[in-house]
Amino acid sequence: MNLSTKQKQHLKGLAHNLKPVVLMGANGLTEAVLAEIELALDHHELIKIKVASEDRDTKELIIDAIIRETKAEKVQGIGKVLVIYRQSEQRKIEIPRK
Repeated sequence: MNLSTKQKQHLKGLAHNLKPVVLMGANGLTEAVLAEIELALDHHELIKIKVASEDRDTKELIIDAIIRETKAEKVQGIGKVLVIYRQSEQRKIEIPRK
């Protein structure tokens, strides 16, 4: 699923008031962190993740790995906060058509 600009804008608006549900520590992206992200995506569909990495390249690699492993869509990345979306079977969030 590729999100259009209009759909991303809608999701950014919904994510604005959200707090990060997953906080990555110094250990980086572990299996436990990925499992927590999967649970949060299944429950919420739209989540914020705080990526704790000072190095920009390392942070981008972690973000790419999260997107690849969870099969989610990147909505936005600002500083250390990543917003991702993955539609669940219950469809809790209605997104506009393309």
